[in-house]
Amino acid sequence: MTGEPILEVRGLCVDYGLGEQAVRAVTDATLTLHRGEVLGLAGESGSGKSTLAYALTRLLRAPGVITGGEVRFHGRDGSLDLLDADAAALRRVRWSRISVVFQSAMHALNPVARIDAQLTDALRAHRPELSAAQRTERAAELLRMVGISADRLRSHPHELSGGMRQRVMIAMALALDPEIVIMDEPTTALDVVTQREILTELMRLKDELGFAVVFITHDLSLLVELADTIAIMYAGRLVERGPARALFERPLHPYTAGLLDSFPPLHGARVRMEGIPGSPPALTALPPGCAFHPRCPSARERCRVDQPPTAAPAPAPAAATAAPAAADGERTAACWLIDADRETPARPARTPGSTP
Repeated sequence: MTGEPILEVRGLCVDYGLGEQAVRAVTDATLTLHRGEVLGLAGESGSGKSTLAYALTRLLRAPGVITGGEVRFHGRDGSLDLLDADAAALRRVRWSRISVVFQSAMHALNPVARIDAQLTDALRAHRPELSAAQRTERAAELLRMVGISADRLRSHPHELSGGMRQRVMIAMALALDPEIVIMDEPTTALDVVTQREILTELMRLKDELGFAVVFITHDLSLLVELADTIAIMYAGRLVERGPARALFERPLHPYTAGLLDSFPPLHGARVRMEGIPGSPPALTALPPGCAFHPRCPSARERCRVDQPPTAAPAPAPAAATAAPAAADGERTAACWLIDADRETPARPARTPGSTP
């Protein structure tokens, strides 16, 4: 791993609603983010990715309710259980230690406020010792950091392109030198060229400033190159977690294999795209057993009856796997087929560099 743990999530559960009408949106989520690491969180729309992220920072809006678990942040100033923290403690941590790049910069920026006012807002709240001139200078520095000219400080959001607005959102998240940046699908609705430019800029800033990233997306192909560790969510559960390259080369869960097979390689022979049949289940009517079994090509009778626990796979013989055994360290999956009798469909050979 990149460094020591900075965020530890244990058994996190989130419901929408109360009592008999409550819907479980996140079930027993357990994750660890290390310093300097990029942790990718992937899955189809509605799988619980954003709910998990907003629960970590206690930003869930009603009727979202955290019903169990622990979220411990190990910051520069000591350790804090974010779920037990009072409003004052959360205010000290949010944005100064943990910041968020919200989904869709088209709507996250205030349309009637200039960019300088929005960039200096957090500085005014968390750094009251700064003068107005110092806050403006910091705002200009932040824009230059993400590749935008400082003369754009006087612009309104509608005067900027989609890519520039997204860069402003990243600049806002970095204003107070946070230790963790949570990015909720930050490149959605951008063209692939702009997306690549922003992701390259983001990785440069991460290496330069040393923050850790939780990167949420439904596009697993992005994470293969971007992330150090990838966690896969389905129907509110984390069904697989592991190092990005190991997960790419040897997915343990059939859902992960289906996601990987849903995007084409850019090089090599043409292959038929299969995708994943069916649709994710409604959280109000989850099937018995493994929630993925109605769509799984390898489902067995046990999968239809019993919910699989999250477990580490048995060590694979060196000759039986494309990835070195060491690369499988710290891998887990919630599947009855993760060991020697797995029947995950064969996948075409690829390299990470062949992703879009």
